[in-house]
Amino acid sequence: MPNLKDLKTRIDSVKSTQKITSAMKLVAAAKLRRAQEMAEASRPYSTSMNDVIASLAAKSDASSAPALLVGRPEVKTHLLVIVSADKGLCGGFNAFITRAARQVIAEKEAAGQKVLVYVVGRKSADALGSEIADKTFARVEGVQGTSVEFGDAEAIAQKMIDGFEAGSFDAVSMLYNKFVSVIKQDVTHQSLIPAEVGEAEDNAADAGAVASYEYEPDEEEILKSLLPRNVATQVFSALLESSASELAARMTAMDNATRNAGDMIDRLTLVYNRTRQANITKELIEIISGAEAL
Repeated sequence: MPNLKDLKTRIDSVKSTQKITSAMKLVAAAKLRRAQEMAEASRPYSTSMNDVIASLAAKSDASSAPALLVGRPEVKTHLLVIVSADKGLCGGFNAFITRAARQVIAEKEAAGQKVLVYVVGRKSADALGSEIADKTFARVEGVQGTSVEFGDAEAIAQKMIDGFEAGSFDAVSMLYNKFVSVIKQDVTHQSLIPAEVGEAEDNAADAGAVASYEYEPDEEEILKSLLPRNVATQVFSALLESSASELAARMTAMDNATRNAGDMIDRLTLVYNRTRQANITKELIEIISGAEAL
């Protein structure tokens, strides 16, 4: 039979945990609104940037187009940018990104490509550990949250572009969690180099937008200026989406943890009361038996 003191200690411990998870849920909920607004506000700009790049790509000669737009003819080395959180306690948020990263790395290596990784955030880097020890191109932490700065995204993008121009790799793609709703975040794999313009180009063509653009100076000069900024814009948008997704996942996880703690407290309290009642009954039986023996 469980000891009453041990049960009481366990109940107090679970109650303390419940207070912590409840507080973390409230903090995440308070931060989520601002992060969600920032992520949603960035979408029209990044979409419009893609539309402009798609329009310019449609008018460019593939043989003379910038490598940032069309990539290199043969991809020997691929850089995978993995965007995860710096902290845990957010459900499957980091696990989903880590699992997707393993899958992408395996697919690229099966295709005969060497893979390098650029890790943004601590948790996936820790989870992958020795798997990426000899594949790490760069690693950065502390650039996510409710105060994501475009300068941080620009620095990440510039390091990619410098590595690409130096010939360290031939293509770049990015893995991140895209915010859909409080209970849903989609793992997204997006190409950065070459620019991912296929879908945007189709949308622009359907809307008649391609024919309505006129460029001054010429398209090639505009592309040289826009392409680096497009990479930074897509990275910035991914950081905002990932930050909002992390807070939403943490709020949901802490809400579930708080509910589970409440259920556990109820079960433990029931066991405590039954044990206490059994002890009282046992003591009464011993007293009555002793009195009858006299």
